[in-house]
Amino acid sequence: MTNINKHSGKTRHAEIAGAGFAGLTAAIALRQRGWSVRLHEKGPELRAFGAGIYLWHNGLRVLEGLGVLEDVLNGTHTPPTYETWMHNKSVSRETFNGLPWRIMTRQHLHHALANKARAEGVEISVNSEVIKAAPSGQVTLASGEVREADLVVGADGVGSKVRDSIGFEQDRWVSTDGLIRLIVPRKKKELGHGEWDNTIDMWNFWPRVQRILYSPCNDEELYLGLMAPAADPNGSRVPIHLDCWVEMFPFLEPVLVEAAKLQTARYDRYETTKLDVWTKGKVALVGDAAHAMCPALAQGAGCAMVNAYSLAMELDEIANVGDALPSWEKRIRPITDRCQEISGEYAANRSLSKGNMFTPRALEAARYDPTRRVFSW
Repeated sequence: MTNINKHSGKTRHAEIAGAGFAGLTAAIALRQRGWSVRLHEKGPELRAFGAGIYLWHNGLRVLEGLGVLEDVLNGTHTPPTYETWMHNKSVSRETFNGLPWRIMTRQHLHHALANKARAEGVEISVNSEVIKAAPSGQVTLASGEVREADLVVGADGVGSKVRDSIGFEQDRWVSTDGLIRLIVPRKKKELGHGEWDNTIDMWNFWPRVQRILYSPCNDEELYLGLMAPAADPNGSRVPIHLDCWVEMFPFLEPVLVEAAKLQTARYDRYETTKLDVWTKGKVALVGDAAHAMCPALAQGAGCAMVNAYSLAMELDEIANVGDALPSWEKRIRPITDRCQEISGEYAANRSLSKGNMFTPRALEAARYDPTRRVFSW
C-alpha cells in the first residue's frame, strides 16, 4: 500500500469521530486507498456496544472488500430459515431466495474490524472525543486540541457532536416500542425438541404485546431481542422481569433464566434520524449520525458500513473532496432513505408479525453490492 494519493501526489488525511462499525469501515477503506487516518474513540478502549447483529449480502460484500470476511465468518451462523410465529404457532418460513445473511455477536464483528484497522496502520486514539467540527476540515477535541484534515467523518452515533456542532438540519423521533438486546448461552439441549438453529421471530399480542427475536450467533451464543412497548413497565424493565417473559414464552425458560441474570441489560426505544443533507464542505456523516433507523429490517449496521465503504470509493475516483462528497450522497442515499422508510413503517405497524414480510422491496438494501455498485439476487 502506498500513502501517495493518485490524484495529487500528496497524502490526504482524514479525521474520523467514532470507532463503531461505520467509523472502522471508513478508516480501513480510506487507509487502503492511500489516506492517512486518525480514528477517535471517546472511551478508554475499542469495544462494541450492544449484543448481536445481522449482516446481509451488502454488509458481507463490504467485509470482503476490506479483506476481513473470512475472519468474520468463523464463529458466526446462518440459520436454515427465518421463521415467524404468532401466538407460538409458525406462520411463515423465509429463506430469501438464497440471499446471503449472517448472525454474530457485535463484539466478534467489531474485533475483526479493529484488528484490520490496526494492521492497515490506522492511527487509533482512545480517550479522545471530537466535540466540534467545521466544514473547513477542522476538528476540536475535548482536550482543546484542534486538528486539520482534508476530510472529517462523523461516525459518532445518534447523538453526534460532529453533526450537531455544525448545525445539520434534522428530524429525530422515537417509536412506541423498544428492545432489550442480550447475549446468553444457547442452552440448546435444555430447550429440547425444536428447530433451534433457526431464527425465530416470536410475536404475542394478547394478553399484552411482547416479542422475542431468537437468533443463534454460533454453537455457544444466542442473541435475544426482547421487544415490548415503552409504556409496559414489566416488559421494558431491566434486568428483565423473568416471570413476565416466561409467562408468554414458557418454552424459552432456560435461556430467559440466563437473561434475567444480566445486570447490564438496557432497554432502548427505536430512534430515527433524518437529515436534510449528509455533507457540508469537507465533512461527511455516516451511520447513526446521519440515518439512524428502526431495526425492523436489521440494516442499521449494514447501511452504515456500505455508506462508509462507498465514501472511500467515491473519494478515490473524484479528486476534489468538495465535489466527491455530494456525488457520494447522491449515489448512495436513495437506497438508505428507502430502507429507513420501510424499517420505520414496519416498526410502527408491527408488520413483521404477519410473516413473509421480507419482500423484494424490503430486501433492496440487503441486495446491494457496494463493491460493484449493482444489485444482486
